[in-house]
Amino acid sequence: MSLLTVQQLGKSYNNQNKVLQNVNFEVDAGEFISIIGPSGAGKSTLLRCINRMVDIDEGAVIFDGADVGTLNKKELRKLRTDIGMVFQHYNLVPRLSVIENVLHGRFGYKTTLQGVMGRFTEEEKERAFFLLEKLGIVEHAYKRCDQLSGGQQQRVGIARALIQEPKIVLCDEPIASLDPNASKIIMDHLKSITMELGITCIVNLHQVEVARDYSDRIIGLRQGQVVFDDVSHRLTLERTDVIYGTKTKPVPVVRELATV
Repeated sequence: MSLLTVQQLGKSYNNQNKVLQNVNFEVDAGEFISIIGPSGAGKSTLLRCINRMVDIDEGAVIFDGADVGTLNKKELRKLRTDIGMVFQHYNLVPRLSVIENVLHGRFGYKTTLQGVMGRFTEEEKERAFFLLEKLGIVEHAYKRCDQLSGGQQQRVGIARALIQEPKIVLCDEPIASLDPNASKIIMDHLKSITMELGITCIVNLHQVEVARDYSDRIIGLRQGQVVFDDVSHRLTLERTDVIYGTKTKPVPVVRELATV
């Protein structure tokens, strides 16, 4: 059974314009998937429907056997411990240290009082340092986050997502604000550490070549619809043109995965 199934998903923020319409795809455990498409295609909204940061209007998102759209607050909070999130602008607390920000990823497992008091186990602290070492920034553990570069802050964000011990990590444009060198470091770490830990990863990207280089599979969105879904080496220039609207000739949606 697939880890994630998206069925006829639809979402609109008003009654006129649909941000997503009839989106269908499945994700198996361990896959590294990139979602590409022009600005406004619905990439960020799609990720936020998966973890229900925004409500689902139509269709269903089934994650690990649970219908995400039907969960109550308590059930949703529990489910989100299995879904890590990495944001474009890091979403860190700048005045707090790196290690404190990473440990915030354990809040989903804590009571409100434990979270406020910062009560973390030795095992959790050891795990945080392990992840920081894996990501190459353990020497910055006690620095304030606002003293770090953008690439370093994004690695803190990745560590915070991974310390949840999630089954899937959703990354919303994680390299959009970074220079090419920092972007490569982030993508290298994302690919290697999720493979090593056996974590599924879905990444929203603007950079088509980066998607080709790192992904097992690519999903192309245009105007809220899936217009490409296949292994990365099948993303031809012609199909890229269709995704980004630089050609008007229709090309059938590709859903049959090639034999690798």
